[in-house]
Amino acid sequence: MGPDEKEARLRERLERLDALEKEVLRRERELKEKEGERKQVLLRLAPTLWRDIAAWAEEDFRSVNGQIEYLLTECVKKHKAR
Repeated sequence: MGPDEKEARLRERLERLDALEKEVLRRERELKEKEGERKQVLLRLAPTLWRDIAAWAEEDFRSVNGQIEYLLTECVKKHKAR
């Protein structure tokens, strides 16, 4: 294989990588848009449970809301895996 053929193959690979990168970016944008569509829920918690979740959230560097969402997401994943 000559230098021109190698260069042509490299260009083709680069074009494929560029196309894949654009597709990944497009999908990321779609996911962010979907994630931006959040539902609000009024949740009543016992003060002791709230304090425990708040402490846990602080350990994990999350907000209380973020911790609750994380915990619910993990529980749903486990439920679906059954």
